[in-house]
Amino acid sequence: MPRRLLVLALLALAACGGEQKNDPSIYLMNRDPISVRGWIVDVANAKHADNLDMELARRQELFQSVSLWVESSQYSSGGIAPNGAFVILDVPPLKATIGFNAPGAENAQLTMTGVPGNADVFIPDIVLERGGAKVLDPKKILIRLPMKIDKAQPTGKTATIAGNVVPIIATPLGQLADRREYPNPGGFRPVAIVK
Repeated sequence: MPRRLLVLALLALAACGGEQKNDPSIYLMNRDPISVRGWIVDVANAKHADNLDMELARRQELFQSVSLWVESSQYSSGGIAPNGAFVILDVPPLKATIGFNAPGAENAQLTMTGVPGNADVFIPDIVLERGGAKVLDPKKILIRLPMKIDKAQPTGKTATIAGNVVPIIATPLGQLADRREYPNPGGFRPVAIVK
C-alpha cells in the first residue's frame, strides 16, 4: 500500500509539475519596463518651405502622418503629438528597437541597449531617415534611473541609444513625475540638414 501511494504521489507530482517557459524573451510583459520620451525634428533630406507658415504646416502634416511601434513588444503603448513630441510606455529594458514610419523615412529605427528596468529615457531632436534615426545633439540624451536619494548622481554605468554611449543617472523619485508626459520641444527652431 505505501508503495502505491508513493508511485501515485510521484505521478501526480510529475503531471502537475511547474510549467517551464521555453521562451527566454524579456519582451513578455516585463515587470520593470522603461519609458521613452523625446521629439522628432524632421525627416532627413526633406524639402523645406521658404516661409515660416508653410514650414510649420509641412512639419505638422509630417508629425500627423508618423506612426511608431516597439519591435517584439505586444504591450508597449504611446503616441506622437502634433508638435512631434512622443512618449512610449512599457518598453522592454536592456534591448529594444523603436520603429518610426514617416513619409521619406520608411522603417526608421532607433535602437537602445543596456537600459536598466524602470528607467526613463529622454531623446530630443531626432531626425528620421530611411532605416535609421540620428540624434542631432547626443549630449542631450538622458537616462534617468529612479532611486531613493536626495540629489541626482551618475551611476558609473552606460547604455547605448541610437549608437551613442549615454551615462545612466540615478535620480530622486520626485524628479521623475514627468516620465509619462509628452515633453515640450519648444517653438519653431532651425533644423540642421543631415547628409
